[in-house]
Order: sequence, then structure tokens, then C-alpha cells
Amino acid sequence: MPNSNDAVHLIASSEERRPYKVYTERNLNSIEQFMALPEEMQFEVRVVASVLPFRVNEYVVNELIDWSCVPNDPVFRLMFPLKGMLKPEQFELMAELHRNGASVEEIKEAARKIQYSMNPHPAGQLTMNRPMVDGKVVTGMQHKYRETALYFPSQGQTCHSYCTFCFRWSQFIGEDELKMAATEATTMHKYLKQHPEITDLLFTGGDPLVMKTRLLKEYLLPLLEPEFDHIKNIRIGSKTLTFWPYRFVSDDDAAELLALFSKITASGKQLAFMAHFDHYQELKTDVCKEAIKRIRATGTMIRAQAPLTRHINNDPDVWVKNWQTQLSLGIVPYYFFVARDTGAKHYFEIPLAEAYEIYREAINRMSGLGRTVRGPSMSAGPGKIEITGVAEINNEKVFVLRFLQGRNPEWCYRPFFAKYNEKATWLDQLEPAFGEEKFFFEDEYADMFTVADTDAA
Repeated sequence: MPNSNDAVHLIASSEERRPYKVYTERNLNSIEQFMALPEEMQFEVRVVASVLPFRVNEYVVNELIDWSCVPNDPVFRLMFPLKGMLKPEQFELMAELHRNGASVEEIKEAARKIQYSMNPHPAGQLTMNRPMVDGKVVTGMQHKYRETALYFPSQGQTCHSYCTFCFRWSQFIGEDELKMAATEATTMHKYLKQHPEITDLLFTGGDPLVMKTRLLKEYLLPLLEPEFDHIKNIRIGSKTLTFWPYRFVSDDDAAELLALFSKITASGKQLAFMAHFDHYQELKTDVCKEAIKRIRATGTMIRAQAPLTRHINNDPDVWVKNWQTQLSLGIVPYYFFVARDTGAKHYFEIPLAEAYEIYREAINRMSGLGRTVRGPSMSAGPGKIEITGVAEINNEKVFVLRFLQGRNPEWCYRPFFAKYNEKATWLDQLEPAFGEEKFFFEDEYADMFTVADTDAA
């Protein structure tokens, strides 16, 4: 396993640091390719960007988007807010304000009403997953599953670019009451000491790798001390390999970051880089491939996950090429998610029956090494629920389901059944099969929700 000196050596011949320019709705005029689009499309993007958060950097604009294919280019749809992402009445309301020269405050006020109607925090994120230390909520931390805790460092609560489907979009719209962010590490460390059942810590956001390495060290290096021996796995959720692979190649602290990764893996802990690749187009550049090599050289395992989204990757051919490309680069395909019930869900959602068929057709074309992908999986309030099949039992067509993770660990890997529904896109649209009134976990989950709601009050 490489040590920190190896990581430093890898950087020795790096190219000069690349300039980093970010575009938001305020400086869209600076994107030459965007300004070449039809005026009506430009207007539509500006309208929707006043509701859904928009941010894209020059690497994505210049290297990943094929502007000759816009608006059908998958990375363009992944990055640029489009008309269909608002419901027709919502779009017309916002468009009229823009046409009439409404003030910034008037536009913000109208946008807030739409944003709050979009289920900004699904699956009980703000009420049910809140850990406590000394009788106080640990801000910016979640503990939903017994072995795994999530941490949201405040310095990592933005991204190099924003995905249009992002289920944490509410982190980026400027509403403090909707944000999850921790301002210091000591409380998190204290909570971990008090909970030896936690084996996995996931750093998430936003994207924690927008942080400088010196800040990341404050959170991660203490976890290498003996008092944290129960933390076996450290995960970093990041889309930096897509949005800014120069972070690992030529940024001014790239060598320091890789040295940190090496130090963690040399300590005996597993460091898992939880990458997000929605489309194989994100993996095409030489700098992305080089960044992947450098991360893997530190002993870090890269796992890849992404949601199934209409207009971007709802095609088994896309997933086969995506997974095969990942495997060729030494990445482990990990999760195939159902798009969450938040934000522009109506634009991206796909019926569960169709999602299962896309997954099944794609996975059947993979070799054994590529059949590590779990899904289709819904990260719902009770837990991560996987559709394992569609079957006919006692003359009734059903979805066969199971928990991959649950608020009660005893729920996991216990098969249960829902009536087949070709239009359902989420768990709450499914009904129990075989005449059952409720799914087996519903009463216990309702009790958990009531307790959490009372505590929050």
C-alpha cells in the first residue's frame, strides 16, 4: 500500500493549476456556448434557475457538455435547469414575473413558495435522524442506521456544480432552516466515542471535497486515534471526479489530499470514495482517468452510484456502458437508485416497474464483476428498500421487496410484497399484497416518527 511519499511523488510532474471559474444565474452571459442557444431557451433556463439552484464550472461547460447535442445532451440536462423541471403553472408564474421586470425580492418570494412545495427534505432528514450529545442535537449530523453516521461539515455544503435532480438541493437555496451543516468537529467526535456500534462514518454534503485539505484533516485525522478503533470505514461522498478532477491532479493541495488518503488507508481503516456517475460521458476525459488512478494508488476504494433519471440515463444501454467504463477504470459499481421524491421529481421520476426492467436488462448484460450493483433502491423514510423482482404468486402480480438498510436493523433482508402498480414511482404509492392492511414495518415506523416529531417540537 502506498505511503504519503508515494502520493507526493505522483504529483511531481503535474501540469500547472487550472483556472477555476464558476457560473451561476447571475453570470450566465459569460458562457459563450449558452449565449449561442435560442433566446427562448436562454429565457427558460433563467426562469427555472430563479427557483432551482444553478451552478456549473468551466470544466463541465468546456469538457463534458456536447453543445452540438443541446438540449438533449445528458450532462447539459444534468446541469442546466430546464422548463419542464417546473410544473406548467409554476413556470408561467415565474416567467411572468421575469417578463414584467419584477424585483429580486418579488421573484425570491414567489420562488420560496414553490421550493417549499417540493418536499425539500425527504425521508425525515430534519426530524428523524438527529443524534444527541448532552441533551442537545448534534447539528449537521445524522444517524439513521445503526452502524452508519452521516456528517455534513459546514465548509463542504456546496458543490463544484449542482445537479438538477439533487435530493439535497434545499442546502443551496439560502434558507438556513433547511440546511444541514456542522460548524466544528469536536461534538461529532464526542458522539462517535459514545456510540461504539458505529463502524462507518460518511462525510457528505454538498461535497466535502470542495474543502481545503487542511480543513478536512481536522475532521479525519483524529479518527485514526485508538479511541476511534470502532470506526472501521470512512466514506467520502463526492462528485468531484465528474465536476473538478483537477482537485486530485493540479490543485495547490492535491498532493496533500492524496497524502491524507494514504495515511488513512495505511492506518488500517478502509477509505471509500463514494463517487457519483450518472452517465458514462462524465468519465471520458484524460484528467478524470488520471485522477482515478491517483486516488486508487493511495489504497482508497472508489465505489460508484447514481439515480435512474428520465431524460438523462433511462436507457439500459447507458447503464451497461457506464458500469463497464467504471470497471475498466477500477471502480466498483455500487448503487442504482430510484430518484428521490423531492425537487423536480415529476421531470425525472420513472415508474418502479420500468426502473426494475431497465436495471434487469442492464445487469443481465454485465459480467460477474459488474453485478455488484444493488437496486433499484429507494432511500425512503423507513430505510433503503430494494426491488428484487416482479412475480406472480397465488395469481397475484406483486413487487418483491426487501430492506437493504432499515431504521430497525431487524427489518433488513426480510422479503415483503406489494401489489404490482405500473404507475407507482415511490414507496408511499405502493399497497401491501395478499390482502394485508399494512406492510410489516408500518406501525413501528409510525411510532418512531411520532417520537421524533415530539422531540423536535
